[in-house]
Amino acid sequence: MEKLEHIGIAVKNMEQSNALFASLLGQAHYKIETVDSEGVRTSFFNIGGVKIELLEATKNDSPIARFIEKKGEGIHHLAFSVSDVAESIEQYKKKGFEVISELPKRGADDKIICFLHPKSTGGVLIELCQDI
Repeated sequence: MEKLEHIGIAVKNMEQSNALFASLLGQAHYKIETVDSEGVRTSFFNIGGVKIELLEATKNDSPIARFIEKKGEGIHHLAFSVSDVAESIEQYKKKGFEVISELPKRGADDKIICFLHPKSTGGVLIELCQDI
């Protein structure tokens, strides 16, 4: 892992959460993007070189919708930059970590991503992301 890339936060209402975080951070979001394959709409803030990614479900059966149903709004994942997602998947599997998907996929903010399952990472969902 190279650095903390972003912190993902699950939210119920993007507009309200954008206003809240704009007030909290003293700046507006810089990007809103929809990732149809994940059933999510994202909004990004950049504070001190680390991004905050707000995640709002666009489908009732999406991972974010299920997360909010079970746990409510809040921190969903920590994302770390890696130089090669495919290689990182293999390295983490060899170390005994469980990956959610064997194959990397396209995510928001021009990234290729994969996730390490929280049951193998002390209860924290970890995203590995590579710039496209």
